[in-house]
Amino acid sequence: MAPMGIATTRYDERILAATGEGGNAATVFQSHEGVCNGGILFLLPALLLQGLLKTKDVYQLPDNHYYSLEQIMLTLAFMALARIKNPEQLKQCKPGEIGRIMGLDRIPEVSCLREKIKLLSGQQKAQQLNRNLVDYWYSEEGEDQLFMYIDGHVRIYYGYKATLPAKYVSRQKICLNATTEYWVNDGKGLPVMMVMGEVTEKLSKTIEQQIIPQMQQTVLLPAAGSPPETNRQEPVCTFIFDRECYEPAFFSRLWDSYKIAIISYRKNVKDKWEEELFKPIDVKELERTTTMHLCEQKTELGGVHFREIRRLNAGGHQTSIITTHPSINMAVVAGRMFGRWSQENFFKYMIADYDFDKMAEFGTEKIDENKKVVNPVHRKLTNQIKKLKEKTNRVKADFLSLSEKSIEAELNLIPDIEGKQAVLIEKIEANQQQILQLKEQRGKLKSHITLKEMPDQSRYDKLKPESKMLMNIVKMICYRAETSVANTLAQFLQDEDDKRMLVKQIIQNHADIVPDYPNNTLTITLHTLSAPRFNEAAKQLAELLNLTEINFPNTNLRLNFKTTAP
Repeated sequence: MAPMGIATTRYDERILAATGEGGNAATVFQSHEGVCNGGILFLLPALLLQGLLKTKDVYQLPDNHYYSLEQIMLTLAFMALARIKNPEQLKQCKPGEIGRIMGLDRIPEVSCLREKIKLLSGQQKAQQLNRNLVDYWYSEEGEDQLFMYIDGHVRIYYGYKATLPAKYVSRQKICLNATTEYWVNDGKGLPVMMVMGEVTEKLSKTIEQQIIPQMQQTVLLPAAGSPPETNRQEPVCTFIFDRECYEPAFFSRLWDSYKIAIISYRKNVKDKWEEELFKPIDVKELERTTTMHLCEQKTELGGVHFREIRRLNAGGHQTSIITTHPSINMAVVAGRMFGRWSQENFFKYMIADYDFDKMAEFGTEKIDENKKVVNPVHRKLTNQIKKLKEKTNRVKADFLSLSEKSIEAELNLIPDIEGKQAVLIEKIEANQQQILQLKEQRGKLKSHITLKEMPDQSRYDKLKPESKMLMNIVKMICYRAETSVANTLAQFLQDEDDKRMLVKQIIQNHADIVPDYPNNTLTITLHTLSAPRFNEAAKQLAELLNLTEINFPNTNLRLNFKTTAP
């Protein structure tokens, strides 16, 4: 073992950095064959084009550290793409192999990397970085930023240090201690922005209090305080979300205050439209076109006027969509609403491949004591009342069944039935009495209280958000880069469904790395893949990547991509 750890070779530079007299390690490549995960460099141009190194406009690391900011960000991005899901998993990796990909002797060890993440998180600039990236991604106007999908992702907490509220986790069908991250994705399903919930905020409040103010500091929305465009007929943006956000007054506020339109499902639909009104229309739902039977009518909900579009399904069920957008046709409304699954698919992919919910830094922070939250005792009593009502309804159903049975029963069986009914009546009365008592207790409590009104031992706090937000942004960049490469590969594949699998295979594959300093080139030669069609697609990808003429960060080496396949 080397004195300074596995794969270390630059002893002088490391000693100087350790004593504070050195500087950042130079990016110097040597010729290597069959480097593990060398194919990850095929995604480097996409990472750079997605703004990975925009971080240096926001963050800083000391100049006398061995690893520079660019090298740390490349390490985090390469880890995410290689499915190294957290710093601890670096213990199972070959540090020298990843180092060779980056022009280093080795990547940081776990404690060193955690220290760097802590230094970056301490600067509290994750939201600023996110805003800078949004301005970079959407500097040119396009249809994708006119439609934004918004949804919350519940992140389960299995620890014991933090006191978090219980939230319903739909994927596990149970309430668990958790935090909520609220995500904004564009019209293609690509991640745009993320804000962190603290306690029990509703999605509608999060949109008004956090998401819109963040978007107003970017090119996505006019800046706060700008004169309202009262005569504007078209929305500046359209938000798309599910029934969790259903509130007609909220929808009206979005339009009146910000000229933001909405598309959402309608709740509590009781009427049915005549089936003869529905017409077959081709609808573009994400990348595919399907035929749907649609119909549109005007409707009024809570004193607010909406356009209502319904889809007639094969079984006769009518799915109702409402929108405040004044002009787009109903086929576009339906396509955008049913395309909301692109965000659900994003969550599933990130959980499965990027260990989305992993904590990046341990520890808790206090929340403003004047923040209002749902009273836990009030909520507990409400749940008890709800369960008792359900129990009572089941007993009433049994009583009704006995009553129907007694009508046709023989006379000798009636006394037994009446005895059972008497028992059920006692249960119903006992339950109703208990419900009244619980309602009386609940009536003495406030439904919402401030945190300082909660007992000290159960008062909510929050997990440290900054490091998680930083890691989310890195994974956001990686997902966008991976998607970009996958969409490029799709045009060279017969089956488009293979595109993400092929990207993963390229990332995991070995590659030769050969620098040519006299000619300022760095050649990455990808080894053969699992099938000829994949080799051909990778070859076509290499040719396109060479047209970008991108240099490896902090060097004059132009990236040159090849494949070993004929």
